[in-house]
Amino acid sequence: MKRFYAQAGAVAGCLLLDGRRVKTPGRSDLILPTQALADAAAAEWNAQGETIDPRTMKLTGLANAAIDGIAPDPDAFAAGLALYGESDLLCYRAEAPPSLVARQAALWDPILGWARNRFDVDFVVVSSIVHKQQPEETVRRLGQAVRARDPFALAGLSPLVTIGGSLVIALALAEGAIGLDEAWAAAVADELWQAETWGEDAEAARALALRRADFEAAHRFLMLLHPAGD
Repeated sequence: MKRFYAQAGAVAGCLLLDGRRVKTPGRSDLILPTQALADAAAAEWNAQGETIDPRTMKLTGLANAAIDGIAPDPDAFAAGLALYGESDLLCYRAEAPPSLVARQAALWDPILGWARNRFDVDFVVVSSIVHKQQPEETVRRLGQAVRARDPFALAGLSPLVTIGGSLVIALALAEGAIGLDEAWAAAVADELWQAETWGEDAEAARALALRRADFEAAHRFLMLLHPAGD
C-alpha cells in the first residue's frame, strides 16, 4: 500500500503513526514489551518510502506474529517448535569426506556440550540421515526450555529454529552462549562447505543471504526484548 502517514513513533511501547495507534492484522494494538523494540519497529516504519514494503519490516512482522499468532495459544505454538529437539541438526553427522566431518565436529560439538551442561541432558549423535530417537528426558527438558518463553520470545526464537533446523543452536544463541556469527556458521555448515568445495551457485547464494537476513532479524528481535541495562 502507499504510505499514509508522515511520522512513526512509540510511547510506552505502543507504536504510533502520526499519533494514532497501529493495529496488527488481527486488529489488536501493536504494543511492544520494551521501548527499545518499539523504537526499532518505529524506525522500520519511518524508513519506508512512498509505498510500504512489509518485507523490509521484519521486527514489525515478528511482533504481529507474537500478538496475533502465538499469544492466543502459546503452549500449542511452543509444542510445535519443541518438536525440532527430536531431530536436531547437530545430531546428524556426515560419514565423509573427512573435511566435512571435521568441520561439523568443530562447529557442533561445543554447542552440544553447552546444551548438555545447561539442561543436564545427553544426545544421541549418529553418522546417518536415518531418524534416531533422542532420550525422552532430553526431549522433555528442551521442550520445557521452549515453553518457558513468552509469546514475544517464542516469535523471535521460531525463525532461528526453522531457518537453522536446530533447536539447540537457537537456544544457545537466544541465551547468549554463542554469538550470531557462530550460530550462523553452525546452522549452515553443510551449505558453506559445499560452496567452498564445489563453487558457489548464484541462486543458492541469494537464497542463503535472504535466510541470513531473517536469521539476523530474529536475533535482533530477541536482543531488543532484553536491551543492555535491563
